[in-house]
Order: sequence, then C-alpha cells, then structure tokens
Amino acid sequence: MIKLSTKGRYGTRLMINLARHQTQGSEAIILKSVAEEEGISIRYLEQIIIPLKINKLVKSIRGAGGGYTLGRPAAEIKICDILLALEGTCSLVECVEDDLFCAKTKTCGAHEVWKGATELLKNFFESVTLKDALEIGEKKLAAAKKKARAK
Repeated sequence: MIKLSTKGRYGTRLMINLARHQTQGSEAIILKSVAEEEGISIRYLEQIIIPLKINKLVKSIRGAGGGYTLGRPAAEIKICDILLALEGTCSLVECVEDDLFCAKTKTCGAHEVWKGATELLKNFFESVTLKDALEIGEKKLAAAKKKARAK
C-alpha cells in the first residue's frame, strides 16, 4: 500500500482548517484551536507548521489576535505545494527522481510503470487547490447534516 505520512495528511488538514477560518473572516487562528477542531496533537502541529512557514504557505501573526493564516489565497495553493513542503517529492519510488539510485533504471520495465504512476499522482495533486479541497469538505459536511436531519 502506498501511503502519505501523517505529516502530509495532518498538514493538509491544518491548511484546510486555516482556509476555512480565513473564508469565515478570521484574521488568524492559534494552533491550539486547530488541534482541538482537527483532533491532532498540538505538539505535532507545532512541528508541521515549521516547513509550511519556511515554504511561505502559512504566515504567523504576533500579538493579541495573532496566530497563523495562509501565506497566500487558498485558490493559489496547490495540494502538491503542501505535500512537497511536508513530504518532499511525490515520487512512488526513489529511482523515479534519481536515476543513480538504481543501476537498473535504463533497462527496468517496472521503472517506467513507477514513473508513469508518479506523473499521474503529481498531475492530480497539481490540479487540486486548497480552495478545491475546502469546497469538497464543505459539500460533504452539508450532505452529512442534511442526512442527519432527514433521520
């Protein structure tokens, strides 16, 4: 099974949370609030926020009313940007990014399979913005609420 680490998954949830608060008019949100809303350890979020800040995906605001906010509009942040900051490259195997990793890349049929699958994955993550992910979540939440009311 191919899986993202919790760093990538939780970091994406953190970014969606920041986007949600920004669309609701919040200037900034503290990590403690995100931790409570998302059910993620505050200590882990403190680690995750660092590479997001370094890559200018989030910015910190000091003082009263401070916290974190998106570094640019949600429509301009791609899921690929988040994953790249937190996970590194989106390659399925090392040899796709580094031909020197394996001596067999020039003759290996599996290498081309991994390369093609990696391209599909990268293209998908490039095509989805943080705004898209937020809207998908909002639709799912609305559908769940509607279903709950119908019961």
